[in-house]
Amino acid sequence: MIRFTNIILPLDHGPDDLEKAVAARMPKGHVGALKGFRVFRRGHDPRKRGDVKLVYTVDCDVQGEEAILAALAAERQGGNKQALATRTPVVDWNPPRAALAGRRRPVVVGAGPCGLMAALVLARAGLKPIVLERGCDVRSRTKDTFALWRQSRFTPESNVQFGEGGAGTFSDGKLHSGVADPRHLGRIVLEELVKAGAPEEIMWLSKPHIGTFRLVTVVQNLRAEIEALGGEYRFNTRLDGILTEGEGAERHLVGLKLHQAYPGTDRPAVEEVLPCDHAVLAVGHSARDTFAMLHEAGVAMHTKPFSVGVRIEHPQSMIDEVRFGPQAGHEKLGAADYKLVHHASTGRGVYSFCMCPGGQVVAATSEPEQVVTNGMSQYSRAERNANSGMVVEVKPGVDFPDNPMAAIEFQRQLEKAAFKAGGGDYKAPAQLVGDFLTKRPSTTLGAVKPSYQPGVTPTDLASCLPPVVVESLREALPAFARKIPGFAREDAVMTGVETRTSSPLRLPRDEEGVRAGQSPSVQGLYPAGEGAGYAGGILSAAIDGLQAGERVAAGYSAEPRQA
Repeated sequence: MIRFTNIILPLDHGPDDLEKAVAARMPKGHVGALKGFRVFRRGHDPRKRGDVKLVYTVDCDVQGEEAILAALAAERQGGNKQALATRTPVVDWNPPRAALAGRRRPVVVGAGPCGLMAALVLARAGLKPIVLERGCDVRSRTKDTFALWRQSRFTPESNVQFGEGGAGTFSDGKLHSGVADPRHLGRIVLEELVKAGAPEEIMWLSKPHIGTFRLVTVVQNLRAEIEALGGEYRFNTRLDGILTEGEGAERHLVGLKLHQAYPGTDRPAVEEVLPCDHAVLAVGHSARDTFAMLHEAGVAMHTKPFSVGVRIEHPQSMIDEVRFGPQAGHEKLGAADYKLVHHASTGRGVYSFCMCPGGQVVAATSEPEQVVTNGMSQYSRAERNANSGMVVEVKPGVDFPDNPMAAIEFQRQLEKAAFKAGGGDYKAPAQLVGDFLTKRPSTTLGAVKPSYQPGVTPTDLASCLPPVVVESLREALPAFARKIPGFAREDAVMTGVETRTSSPLRLPRDEEGVRAGQSPSVQGLYPAGEGAGYAGGILSAAIDGLQAGERVAAGYSAEPRQA
């Protein structure tokens, strides 16, 4: 197959216009060689307000592929800039097969996107993985999360961060990624999600998303397949320690210390040791106690830059109008998004993060008496406000000591300050943009109604953010308003704090050889996903989990370690 890119059509083009446009891309004398085509990607170009165009990438089934590519190359040399096509990339992935052969089953720690894909690969390989999840199943977890939002009732092990599905379950469900994907594994992930109940359009929309409630069903269906293949889930089971043998380069994993709880019952928690030689560590970016345990156990890790800031809300109608003009509200466009970047004079990058069109700001703490914000949208993206993280880069050795535990403590102190500034009871501190820019505390709110539950307290956000972050945001907001008129409107609402943009640390791993994917300090331990510092969203975490599953399966194809 060959691929044509950048086929541009009007927003309201007719049903046959795309086929005509594809045929027009064929070289002279070869139109009849086109046997069929399928849409690989559809996006839109909003650069001309009021004249938004649809942009297609299509894969074509043709007769005489080599001759057509040669003819297109000749036409391009002759000055036809539209005469351009490439071979459709081949997805380079074959599901691994392995055998337990009396060996211990692999363990996956964490049931977020990374852990789910790792477990799915291992289950299909015939290895019957054990999946450990410190939180609840996704349905029970949803009830606990809503209890925080609606009743200020916080459950430490069952919330936006912890539980089946991971943090991405309560987000916009974005399924696009900027990570390098030379094997096109993202397509494999999307196919698996569609098979599990995601809408088929995620395969071809340029910025696909699912939304929270649809993600719940997808997660449940993935679990059902893993269990049907012999996998085992253990919910409310926290990793509290690792057992190893050997020294130096020969140190290897032999067991996991587990804490099994029984919420909603009078049954006491149980401590146990699970013998284990291979474990995928897919714990997410908020498992702070797990990172502290691993650090104490001598597992290699180091700090990395991350970002902190606030959530900012505007009327979605304003963003739609600015981006799309009179075409705002068109069914093919949906709710408008944006992506903003500013390089501040402070030397810091300021940027929008996890923009949620037609969504809401949600409480996302994973520790008591702390406030953390995140953004979420349903599939419809029909809520009144647009929200986005507005965050500033912070650096180890500059803003906090260059130590993994110090980085976590830096986050924690900001979240505690936000809890205090919000007045307790998990309300969040909020400030109008006009007040923030003029350095005065907010006492009331305006026309933009904050969506955060269980509520906000008007105050001064400078009380719970580092000075360099405040200064950088104050410089960036007017700059963003030059790109999106109204962005710095007086009554836009900023809600704090956003601190979980990414993991503040990285767990290094070997990238080549027989120990590929494993911690250099503990053989058999496979750090993966967002928590380990290798992903930044649902899709990239899922891709990393798929690769982790491959690497573990490869370990079962080798000879077992001799006792």
